Amino acid sequence: MAPMITTIGFDADDTLWQNEAFFRLTQDRFTSLLADYAETSHLHDRLLAAERRNLGHYGFGVKGFTLSMIETAIEVTEARVPASVIAELIAAGREMLAHPIELLPHAAEAVAELARDHRVILITKGDLLDQERKLAQSGLGDLFHAVEIVSDKTARAYETIFSRHGDGACRALMVGNSLKSDVIPVLDAGGWGAHVPHGLTWALEHAEAPAHHPRFLTLSDLSELADKVELIKATHNI
Repeated sequence: MAPMITTIGFDADDTLWQNEAFFRLTQDRFTSLLADYAETSHLHDRLLAAERRNLGHYGFGVKGFTLSMIETAIEVTEARVPASVIAELIAAGREMLAHPIELLPHAAEAVAELARDHRVILITKGDLLDQERKLAQSGLGDLFHAVEIVSDKTARAYETIFSRHGDGACRALMVGNSLKSDVIPVLDAGGWGAHVPHGLTWALEHAEAPAHHPRFLTLSDLSELADKVELIKATHNI
């Protein structure tokens, strides 16, 4: 009998290491710099709107976020934002790109344990250079059989990745903190989706949990992952 799951995909940001917390800190800095022009809630709404409309132009990641902050600053000040504020926003973006990696609990152990008997793939979206930097600093790079940095996570993307590096989406499980990006698309592709909630989630990544889907599971943290995979394989051998 062949095991149902042969390949494990791992998301990176806020699954293996901290990410959203740094965006929130920078957003707080942004609202502080523009406090004389608009209320905090209004600035948050305008920034989120800019991020949403800019995704198709800049993609995901720090660079797009920085450009969206600058754009929003120009808009809410009616082009009167001081150059010094723009310079601070650019500096804040650079600081985010240089921030040391902070692994989340059980991340290294989970990847190492699953890598012994499965193909493990890092599947992340965002800026190529930044994601490569974070992976290199994480110390996890040698554990992965493949790394895929994609512009977006769709059912088609998962089908392609798991066919290229595994036995197809039907024999793959994707692990991540985002229901919208890490779980729902891989379920649509015929695979398994494991949700590992993070305390902070970007507003554009919110989605309803597919609670009744037979291939959906939720973990309290990554320490549960290996046991869950073994349970799935024990009960779904073909």
